[in-house]
Amino acid sequence: MTLRPLRAVLVERATPRLLELLAAALDGSGPAIAPLDAGLPPARLAGLIDALGPDSVQDTEGVTSARSGPHEGVAEGTAVVVGTSGSTGVPKGVELSAAALRHSARASLDRVGARPGERWLCCLPATHVAGLAVLVRSLVSGTEPVLAERADAGTVAASDCAHVSLVPTQLQRLLAHGPTPLAGFSSVLLGGAAAPPGLLEAGRDAGVPVVTTYGMTETCGGCVYDGVPLDGVRAEVRDDGRIWISGPVLFSGYRRGPRAPADGWFRTGDLGVLDGAGRLRVRGRADDVINTGGHKVVPGEVAAALQSCPGVREVAVVGQPDPEWGERVVAVVVPADPADPPAPELLRRHVRERLPRYAIPSRVVMVDAVPMLPSGKYDLVRLRQELLRREQTEAESVTY
Repeated sequence: MTLRPLRAVLVERATPRLLELLAAALDGSGPAIAPLDAGLPPARLAGLIDALGPDSVQDTEGVTSARSGPHEGVAEGTAVVVGTSGSTGVPKGVELSAAALRHSARASLDRVGARPGERWLCCLPATHVAGLAVLVRSLVSGTEPVLAERADAGTVAASDCAHVSLVPTQLQRLLAHGPTPLAGFSSVLLGGAAAPPGLLEAGRDAGVPVVTTYGMTETCGGCVYDGVPLDGVRAEVRDDGRIWISGPVLFSGYRRGPRAPADGWFRTGDLGVLDGAGRLRVRGRADDVINTGGHKVVPGEVAAALQSCPGVREVAVVGQPDPEWGERVVAVVVPADPADPPAPELLRRHVRERLPRYAIPSRVVMVDAVPMLPSGKYDLVRLRQELLRREQTEAESVTY
């Protein structure tokens, strides 16, 4: 099998240089690339490079050096390898072909009704699939993206773009700016994490054309828009409750690991349901399910119930070991007003009215902020560690 060189590219954010390398990776005139966050701790970055095994590494100044460690090329059709550790902390690389990336981009452009010449604003990390997808859409549509370091109101308003991809935290902050700078956009794709209850309504009431997206690195990013799969993509919820995806957007395999499923169906790590109209609703991560006293609790459903309670700005729900029940449900809440947080019994009653009794959090912790990953998802590994430290020291924690 013919192999193609793989180059790790260290970046701090999306740049014209990265866009050029991506274009060459897609059309075959350059090596496949693996964009990596130059700001990672040195040991973690080195571990990720070792796991991906590129032939060369290009630094933030554009200087490329051959790599002395073990390396090997990628399959000829591979354009990008996305290095990720997700919430598990285990480095891995997801191989995406040029064909899969292009199909994803074209299907996305078609779904949002992008017109010739309309530009995209890229304000997500280019080392994650959501940011890369924005760049690919721009290349496929023949437009020049606006590359921004962050999604602040001034940058968004001055971008003169028609389309953008955001995570919920970014949308929340932009909506806080009176007349939203997003009102002139043709589409605002929202993904990376579940949208808190009320956020979509608040955005649409402000004239923001929000489109929710669901997907992951293995599907070239979002492949289900507002519950409906993109053209060519299929989504099923099988007897195990898991979401299964198939179609031309699927990855080729894991770097130095298993290849894509031979039957063309990818078993995701998410639980979902299909409503009466066949639209997909994501319940939460299967790996995050809390088993308490023999009952299974989906954290995302508890978080959604709590998020709708007055006085709650953000909430994350995790399980913690419990000697009696196996696990207990723990809610980590960021109050809208730190000086006047919602009463714990109000939060518990709010859950009790919406979910079974076993889903009621046995512990509630008020925090200033929930730790986040660069992708916009909650850093559950770090969150559990912080909760454990709080419990061990019995400092700055409140248990109910």
